Amino acid sequence: MRTAVTTDHAPKAIGPYSQAVITDGWVFCSGQIPLDPTTGQFVEGNVSAQTRQVFANLRHVLEAAGSGLDAVVKTTVFLADMDDFAAMNDIYATMFSSPAPARSTIQAGRLPRDARVEIEVIARVQRA
Repeated sequence: MRTAVTTDHAPKAIGPYSQAVITDGWVFCSGQIPLDPTTGQFVEGNVSAQTRQVFANLRHVLEAAGSGLDAVVKTTVFLADMDDFAAMNDIYATMFSSPAPARSTIQAGRLPRDARVEIEVIARVQRA
């Protein structure tokens, strides 16, 4: 059984996918890119600014699912350029307490709308 998660506080799905899906006490968040949900536009700035917006979007999706960043167990970070790793990692490090979630980081050939960063997460649902 899958339950779709939707929130107006994160960018709407623009294809045949959900912002997140809950199943068996887990929430699987689709990758978020640095779109401002109120304007539908990219945030201005470098990969650091984009990473902050990505985490803001993820936070809202997780909250709508009854979870939060403190319940994240696995992340996958997609970068347009691995040269952006240090700047992304500086912001990423402020988002999680210890122990940090497991993580994979991949340089992608191209991200949606030419984003510099996209992040997806898996977390435990904390409340119904």
